[in-house]
Amino acid sequence: MIAKEERAESRSGWTFVAPALLLIGVFFAIPVVGALVLSFTDFDIYSIGDFGSTRFVGFKNYHDLFTNPVFWIALRNTLYFVVVGGPLSVAASLAAALLVNAKLASFKPFFRSAFFAPWVTTLVAVALVWRYIYHPQYGLLNAGLHQLGIGPVDWLGNPHWAMPAIILLSVWKNFGYNMLVFLAGLQSIPEELYEAAELDGAGTWRRLKHITFPMLGPTFVFVGVVTMIASFQIFSEPYVMTQGGPLKSTTTLVLFMYEEGFRWWRLGVAAAIAMVLFLLTLAATLVQLRFRRSVPR
Repeated sequence: MIAKEERAESRSGWTFVAPALLLIGVFFAIPVVGALVLSFTDFDIYSIGDFGSTRFVGFKNYHDLFTNPVFWIALRNTLYFVVVGGPLSVAASLAAALLVNAKLASFKPFFRSAFFAPWVTTLVAVALVWRYIYHPQYGLLNAGLHQLGIGPVDWLGNPHWAMPAIILLSVWKNFGYNMLVFLAGLQSIPEELYEAAELDGAGTWRRLKHITFPMLGPTFVFVGVVTMIASFQIFSEPYVMTQGGPLKSTTTLVLFMYEEGFRWWRLGVAAAIAMVLFLLTLAATLVQLRFRRSVPR
């Protein structure tokens, strides 16, 4: 009787998860397998009309990719964005959440909406505003630097400053979502812990260090992984603001993949880039999760 009930519960469970598994298989597993197969072929624009013209080329696409200097530039730019832009975005999100969640903060719904607004704003509209901010002669940023006695900077035209400018734009636009996640984590921490710590004489920093940060551990993992994956997939900001320039200084792996696949129609090479990006993202995610498990709680 117990075994029959367990089988019935198992069937019910599979029935409930079947639609989700079907969607995952159709929209994730099958495309990933298709991209893997495609990366070993010379699939191009002519193959779209005639699949029979597609040839199996083995690891030629990967060899061509790893001997292409543009790939290494794009990889370096992507890693730069991940290492610098990711932590900055997490830090800005956490700082905004702490400010909004503070007891002394007023108009909390207004500030939550204001901080979240950039995340839901169309990137084209954001790009128009930030192009004006970054204008080398009339931009607001250079006007502020002029007040400090610093000369104007060609933010989007200088190869040394273009990527930091893209990072600043990306952090401003995307930190609102993570702020809401951190805010939910902060509001789930029992208030009694802070009251007990305050009675013991713990200051603000000690409460943050010994209560807030440890209790936000799972939230840090989620935000860190999601932000890192999004950083590896950075495309819209450099595409809209600089088109990968100047001198390829803002060309990322996804932008390079887009150019190979939809500008030059080397879809086999584009698929190889996608698989390399997938493996990089997977490896970085596993390292981050392992690091989190190794941190003492």
